[in-house]
Amino acid sequence: MKIGLEVHVALPTKTKLFCNDLAYENQDIPNSNVCPVCLGLPGSKPVLNKKALEISANIANSLNCKIPAKTSFVRKVYFYPDLPKGYQITQLDGAIGKEGYISIKNKKVGIRRVQIEEDPAKILREKDYSLIDFNRSGVPLNEIVTEPDIENLEELKELIKELRSILYYNGVDINQEIKSDLNISLAENRVEIKNVTGIKNLISAAEYEIQRQSQLIKDGKDVIMETRTYKEDTEETVSSREKETEEEYGFIFESDLTFYETSNIKLNKVVIPSKIAHELAEKNGYSEETIRELVMFNKRNLYLLSNTPKEDFSKAVALIEKFYSFGIMDYSDNQFEMMLKYDVSSMDKGTFMSRIEGKEPIKEADKKEIEEYLILTIKQDSTLQGREDEKAIGFLIGKLKQKYHMDSKEAKEIIEKTIKTQKVN
Repeated sequence: MKIGLEVHVALPTKTKLFCNDLAYENQDIPNSNVCPVCLGLPGSKPVLNKKALEISANIANSLNCKIPAKTSFVRKVYFYPDLPKGYQITQLDGAIGKEGYISIKNKKVGIRRVQIEEDPAKILREKDYSLIDFNRSGVPLNEIVTEPDIENLEELKELIKELRSILYYNGVDINQEIKSDLNISLAENRVEIKNVTGIKNLISAAEYEIQRQSQLIKDGKDVIMETRTYKEDTEETVSSREKETEEEYGFIFESDLTFYETSNIKLNKVVIPSKIAHELAEKNGYSEETIRELVMFNKRNLYLLSNTPKEDFSKAVALIEKFYSFGIMDYSDNQFEMMLKYDVSSMDKGTFMSRIEGKEPIKEADKKEIEEYLILTIKQDSTLQGREDEKAIGFLIGKLKQKYHMDSKEAKEIIEKTIKTQKVN
């Protein structure tokens, strides 16, 4: 079995790839965020967005690609309503990144190339007609093309997770629905499933296609080289057309754009979170899987754990998990450092919030005063005497919270201890 991917990722730029129209803002009104360039009008000339070039070079570098001294563009010629020029500006031999790889648990999956290209317009299909919205036309994309090195579904899932994590650390919005073309061959001929949107659908399309091709081979039938479409409602792939070859597209050099030097592009330090998780696990004697879950898609967690000394590492992991469990995402570095001095494993949310707010645990001397207050309160209210039910304890908890600003757990512990002592006496 051979599986390859072509993953299309929208780049986090303010403007489109070849013009100054906004890439992601002001998209509500159809065909309002357009200009002659992204409408493909005669005489319009593209001007490359240098920020898109910089982001693409960093993504390619993170995927261990060779970055050429000069990068260039081609016209991918095909005719479709969402492409008014009759071609898409993309890259091929002059791609920003080539011959890279991405490491997953047991192997390296080759990256054939990382190329920069423009997004076509959006087609809205109705029952008996179609509409076209050109707001999306010209949005900058990276197409990341893998080698057919993926050999099973588990490797496919691992690759997608690893790739999304690397993209996240390069500033890409991973909450966007990533579009992919999926190439699968169980026999000689390759089948491509085009425009699969979202990770869940990608895995589902792969599962169905593997089963379909396996059954054909089992029945002694040929697997036809073709392009198929994934139907989300039925969770199956259906034939759409025979598979095109690269030659059929008629790639020609994009003469409206020049060669672009890459030597002056600023390359950031490469961050591979799975690799850092492995290093942190070995250094601190902790579960690698737990660390991976915390850092793969969270830059803050990676920073905090990378800067925590070994003696505090286990407490730091427990603290981050506690913040998550209580739904607390907005906390300062000072609050994190302050909370490290406590054992948070058994804290309820009230106690936890008290500590974040700087309230220290109650001292023994203070506890004596509180116990005396409780005894006096019970003596003065005959309805509370001899009672240990939830209603009575709840009333006393309210009293202590009001007078001493305690959290519920601490208040309840002191109340129960005081009642028990009084019964013995």
